[in-house]
Amino acid sequence: MTQQGEPPLRRVLAVVAAGGVLGSAARHALEVAWPTSSGGFPAATFVTNVVGAMLLGALMVVVVERGGAHPLLRPFLGVGVLGGFTTFSTYAVQTTVLVDADHALVGLGYLLLTPVVAVAAVGVGMAAVRRATRGTAR
Repeated sequence: MTQQGEPPLRRVLAVVAAGGVLGSAARHALEVAWPTSSGGFPAATFVTNVVGAMLLGALMVVVVERGGAHPLLRPFLGVGVLGGFTTFSTYAVQTTVLVDADHALVGLGYLLLTPVVAVAAVGVGMAAVRRATRGTAR
């Protein structure tokens, strides 16, 4: 049973699944277009996770702070599209592969740089939306 104003669970699951397909397809396309050489810095995954984090920060300002968004927007974009687009599991695997293949310096750099830049990107996304919507009614 849902609370007043919440969409039924089947609708939420459907939009999460549809968004996941779109986000995963976009991530795959980026990985194919920007392959990583053996022992190289996984730039496509890094950019995917940083951009996804920035967009998630922006989305949360729109949905939580500004309000008035459609109730399926957050599950579709936040959980579905951005959940499918970002890939911190691949980040963990790529870090392990780099370290195991004697590219420990690249792996360590990737391990440390990704969360630091991703968290900063969340702040950038939030600040950009706040600045862009300053003075607009809720």
